[in-house]
Amino acid sequence: MQNDQILEYIEKMIPDRKKEFMEIEEYAKQQDVPIMELIGIETLLQLLRIQQPKKVLEIGTAIGYSALRMADAFPSSQIVSIERDDTRYLIAVENVKKFQKESQVILLKGDALEIEEEVKAYGPFDAIFIDAAKGQYQKFFHLYSKLLANNGVIYSDNILFHGLVAAEKVESRNVRQLVRKINDYNKWLMENQEYYTAILPVGDGIAISKKRGSE
Repeated sequence: MQNDQILEYIEKMIPDRKKEFMEIEEYAKQQDVPIMELIGIETLLQLLRIQQPKKVLEIGTAIGYSALRMADAFPSSQIVSIERDDTRYLIAVENVKKFQKESQVILLKGDALEIEEEVKAYGPFDAIFIDAAKGQYQKFFHLYSKLLANNGVIYSDNILFHGLVAAEKVESRNVRQLVRKINDYNKWLMENQEYYTAILPVGDGIAISKKRGSE
């Protein structure tokens, strides 16, 4: 059976989300806004259900889809999410208001590499979800792993980059450079002696990193 057939089968098995979530999914599709793939977000939520985090830091809000999915799944948890793009940030603010989650989802406007002090006030975090500029993942990890609680987990999305990390040849020079950075990050993660890391080939690839010695 082909991978596409398997993915289509799994997606069909996933129950419909709330109407408001499906509207955001359709908006993202029409406007070409990068949100988590359906199987990816469902997998992430299941991992978080096992972990039961009370505080989650998301690096890369986009229009608020994954933050709201997490807030909906864990109504007693606080989600802090960072977005640097003005337009997407404003749309995320509106989406959070629409779901009446203003007290649970804290949206921070700015470059994640520049607002560590502001973020620190909300930590430590049980889970950190990295889903922003792919070429900066290692910097995000270095910066915010310091805010990870004991027994915390760091999740990195898009680490298979549409399968291009395994491609023998990539034509575009810019894409090739980005693929190299993602590959370097994946290698660094897997060899990092401070964390246990596993890569799941779901969605666009999710890496799960748990600090060693925090069992």
